[in-house]
Amino acid sequence: MSTAARAGTRAPTGTGVSSAFGTFGELLQGVLPDGVDFLVTLPIARWATASFETRAAPAVEVRPAHKTKAHQLVTAMLEAYDVRVGGRLTLSGTIPEGKGLASSSADLVATARAVANAIGVRLTGGDIERFLRDIEPTDGVMYPEVVAFEHRVVRLRARLGPLPPLTIVGVDEGGTVDTIAFNRIPKPFTADVRAEYARLLGDLEAAVPMNDLVALGRVATRSAYLNQALRPKRTLTAMAAVCAEVGGIGLAVAHSGTAIGILLPHQAPGYERRLDLAVRRCAALGDQVLLYHSLSVNPT
Repeated sequence: MSTAARAGTRAPTGTGVSSAFGTFGELLQGVLPDGVDFLVTLPIARWATASFETRAAPAVEVRPAHKTKAHQLVTAMLEAYDVRVGGRLTLSGTIPEGKGLASSSADLVATARAVANAIGVRLTGGDIERFLRDIEPTDGVMYPEVVAFEHRVVRLRARLGPLPPLTIVGVDEGGTVDTIAFNRIPKPFTADVRAEYARLLGDLEAAVPMNDLVALGRVATRSAYLNQALRPKRTLTAMAAVCAEVGGIGLAVAHSGTAIGILLPHQAPGYERRLDLAVRRCAALGDQVLLYHSLSVNPT
């Protein structure tokens, strides 16, 4: 079915454990002039973990039981690789759900990897894309670095590279968002705005490989403001003021979620002082202060 080796018609026994990281919303998300919806990931050091234990009985059990998409994925993989087993999938993690931090995507990617490990198959990022394409729009968390990703059709657009160490300090504006419902909302972007998204994507494609944090922050901030037409953040203006006060490089938002944060490079002079001030200012704006770190890994 793909570049992954088929397991064949057999009933292997084993346990696979794997994980996938989340994202702090996106550095950029919008629609291009050709109508393609896209996003650029902002990987963070928070993970979903999956453990899959095969069983001779054909039933598939998932814990927690409400993770029905993961159940769908396990069933699809066992059928695709013609492996006659069932099993138990257990999911856990540190990514809040419904906040726009890619918790669902991370669950599914971790699940795919755990099942593959248990049945003895090697998965590529493209293999995972193909399985997830039939389940839901997905962030590009199957790739270890910053990527431009066509999330509605679940397809990699470009690999941009790793990030330098950043801290994201922000607030959760409350509530939860159904990402699938959000992706069904018509995008009211004019031709001029779509052209701007194309320019912003080009800017990020140049900025990330060069570690140009000024350009990266500018693009992320502009994307936050453009997204006000879809899912406005009530604290955006106040957070922009805090960002300027603490010397952050820009703002990042969960475009389909409830989180908004300030991007603060670890290399900034007086980093600890700036971080402390950012936390105190954010505490005055929301009930929950968010503190995450970028996932600065080298691509594999």
